[in-house]
Amino acid sequence: MLPRDRRITRPQDFRHVLRRGRRAGRRHLVVHAVVAPPGPAGSVPPVHPARAGLVVGRAVGPAVTRHRVSRRLRHLLRPRLEVLPAGTQLVVRAQPAAADATSAQLGDDLDAALARLRLTD
Repeated sequence: MLPRDRRITRPQDFRHVLRRGRRAGRRHLVVHAVVAPPGPAGSVPPVHPARAGLVVGRAVGPAVTRHRVSRRLRHLLRPRLEVLPAGTQLVVRAQPAAADATSAQLGDDLDAALARLRLTD
């Protein structure tokens, strides 16, 4: 489970990230990201740490499969959120191919998407 302060829970926050954020698609997932703009020098940093939300729709498979994919993605997101800039918001959408993917494949796709969005090295 992601800590409460690390989760996107409100529908309007999901909509904001999906509509306004940049996105990077991979075979197993699509990552949407909104990065808080840096303030002027000496300004107050963003209020919240990096947060993430998951979208695992019915196209991925039955409930058991969707929950397994969600658990894997949450486990992979936890350490990656620690290194993202404060105020970053991510929404990770699982593609149907995620149902058959291993955790290593999901991790590789997540890392590649974050690198493409220039959020990590």
